[in-house]
Amino acid sequence: MGSIKRNYKKDSQVKSIILSHIQNNIKEYTIASLIFIIGVLLGVVFLNNLNETQTTEINNYITSSINELKNNYNINELSLLKESITENIALVIILWLMGSTVIGLLLVYLIVCFKGFCFGYTVSSIIYVLGTGKGIIFSIVTMFLRNIIAIPCIIALAVSGMKLYKSIMQDRRKENIKLEIVRHTLFCTFILILLVSSSFIETYITQSIFKYCINYI
Repeated sequence: MGSIKRNYKKDSQVKSIILSHIQNNIKEYTIASLIFIIGVLLGVVFLNNLNETQTTEINNYITSSINELKNNYNINELSLLKESITENIALVIILWLMGSTVIGLLLVYLIVCFKGFCFGYTVSSIIYVLGTGKGIIFSIVTMFLRNIIAIPCIIALAVSGMKLYKSIMQDRRKENIKLEIVRHTLFCTFILILLVSSSFIETYITQSIFKYCINYI
């Protein structure tokens, strides 16, 4: 009973820290979220403005991929896990480097926008090919569990970069710069742990659900 209470207190403390962090940086989170949403909208608009040849290619690619998975579902989970973790590590390193430099802050915005673009383009492509009902189900099965962690993590990384930039602009002493970079690094490390956990979810949980649902798509 005592261990349950201790775990509950720890969970409450973590939630309190996260909520406090968001509240203290609500402006930055709003900006980063809007940039991501703009990226999503651009992805949808981009798909809607493709010519007939391009939409046919997308249709054929998604349809053939689904049919291939239905007929021969063979996914190397270990290889998929390694690839996903490698991508997440590379993303965090890039955003850490960009967020640690004043010039790189613009690139952080572009990366967030690009991630939103990819998300919007992918989901709208699936819905376009499979129809609204099946498209939404397919998107939820293949993308929801991973992105419910990954998207907030990407936005949080961008916010950490913004916060670092603001702090350095307000106080350019070497001691403050070093302290803020250390904080930024620790925060990025925490986000990396969350992203790695999303890789495990994508590999083992999402793939299991997808394997069960693929024949109904």
